[in-house]
Amino acid sequence: MARAGRTLRGLPRPLLFSMVGAVTLGLVGATVGLAVGLKVYAPTAWAAVFEVGIPATVLGAAIGAVVGGLMHGVHRAHHH
Repeated sequence: MARAGRTLRGLPRPLLFSMVGAVTLGLVGATVGLAVGLKVYAPTAWAAVFEVGIPATVLGAAIGAVVGGLMHGVHRAHHH
């Protein structure tokens, strides 16, 4: 586990933030999709997990990349 932490810390900020955003929003989206799917029509709830989870994952990755890029730029500006 410590090795994974070192590997993640070595990633560029935009990539790291993109991964964190994708995982975070992907899990939230999948959970919301499951809840909605179970409420609307339980036999196809599994499809709602993907219908909501995949776009949420993409959105999280995009937001994370933007935030990571901004953080990288701010970090560089303060240290140069």
